[in-house]
Amino acid sequence: MNIALIIAGGSGNRMGQDIPKQFINVYDKPVLIYTLEGFQKHPMIDAIEVVCLDGWHDVLWAYAHQFNISKLKWVVSGGHTGQESIRNGVYNLEGKAGGDDIIIVHDGIRPLVDAEVLTDVINTAMKYGNGVTSLPYNEQIFIVNPDDPDTTKQYIPRETLRRVSTPQAYKYGRLDSAYHEAFEKEIGIYGSAYTNTMMVELGETLHFAAGSDKNIKLTTKDDLELFKGYLKMDKDTWLK
Repeated sequence: MNIALIIAGGSGNRMGQDIPKQFINVYDKPVLIYTLEGFQKHPMIDAIEVVCLDGWHDVLWAYAHQFNISKLKWVVSGGHTGQESIRNGVYNLEGKAGGDDIIIVHDGIRPLVDAEVLTDVINTAMKYGNGVTSLPYNEQIFIVNPDDPDTTKQYIPRETLRRVSTPQAYKYGRLDSAYHEAFEKEIGIYGSAYTNTMMVELGETLHFAAGSDKNIKLTTKDDLELFKGYLKMDKDTWLK
């Protein structure tokens, strides 16, 4: 079984709106529903779990019924941090998911998940035990000179770097045990830590899967305008 674990527990303060950004309507549809539709339509996804902000559970269920998100099976409360929210979702699947089931962790405010990307991350996890969406870096990365922050004398070769985001996929048995270990030992759970960084801190080797530049994260109002642009964009039929 392949289960999508969608993280939608944030309040979205940086967007500066009166409601959480995952529930902002874009062309009469909440951002989170765009995200869920990508998983609903994908033939390899069997079930969906959403980690949701407290007070919004009933709203989410109502939207799911309205927009026919029939694969939504569980809604659980988020935590104080991103890692606590993911942990809550992982723990809720105990007794529901098998050890070899694939759990696809994805940010609810990344509404443009590509079907081919989702397929590749699932297949990679089936083969290796995990798969993380990645893209090469196309810009040069320079290191700030500690003696003079306005200068640099060192760069990182961009071919040695990968940008990693969500979706990420893991076999459930290892994912569940990793979260228990991480929170017991307080490893990889603070600050900007996420499942992928936690796994590396616990000694796991991660496997790169395909990514997409369209897979934007809606953090600011500018991101929201970019998302609207993608929705209205027509593909040129002559492009290969």
